[in-house]
Amino acid sequence: MNEALSSFLLDGKVAIVTGASSGIGEQTVKLFSRLGASVVAAARREERLKDLASKYPNVMPIKCDVGDENDCNKLVDAVFEEFGRIDILINNAGISDPVPALEEDLEQFRRVIQIDLISCFHLAKLCANHMKDQELGGAIVNVASVHGFVGSSPNNQPGYTAAKGGLVNLTRELALEWARYGIRVNAIAPGYISTELTDEMIAGESGRKWIERNTPLRRPGDVSELDGAMLLLSSDAGSYITGETIAVDGGWLAR
Repeated sequence: MNEALSSFLLDGKVAIVTGASSGIGEQTVKLFSRLGASVVAAARREERLKDLASKYPNVMPIKCDVGDENDCNKLVDAVFEEFGRIDILINNAGISDPVPALEEDLEQFRRVIQIDLISCFHLAKLCANHMKDQELGGAIVNVASVHGFVGSSPNNQPGYTAAKGGLVNLTRELALEWARYGIRVNAIAPGYISTELTDEMIAGESGRKWIERNTPLRRPGDVSELDGAMLLLSSDAGSYITGETIAVDGGWLAR
């Protein structure tokens, strides 16, 4: 293998992936495992994590609700105790709130902000406190959304869009603050990708037609189509990239 390709390998790296029981998180666990990383798969659905770990090498399942501060603390402590280092954090866990703003109560709004934004900051800070003492720093990738840049109407997700917009700019801020430690912080902004969050919409004729009409590539994306951006930002191949958000959206934001 030539030097350019070898920089994408993850041999010897320790990665934490949240929201790992399905969708983008599950796909990322599989990808990182195949490329040699020790992967900690974190999510609330423990049985799914155990099933994933049984099928892929070097996967350590840990039950974790990222909305619970103590769960996040225990997750990072357990990973560092097991491996003595943390090289990669993928902040992927998230929820949505498909309800018009005038109908959304504050409790629901706060819950989405807690899961989709505050937990990302908390986990990034916990991991950075270990990464900053490592010779090669580390890489943090936040899974944002195209709706961190544009509104979601007519889908109406006020909490989700607010959280993802905040996550995009949090990515820039942390990248600037932590660059001195060799910690790179980037984000991915998926468009409409087929996952549990979007499957119901994509399965419906009107929803799918709306996505096809508004996406220049005229289709929803497959979860595997995030692999390239995810790997670039997580591996040594992206060693000079920080503070960026890469849209993987079929051209959604180019309209």
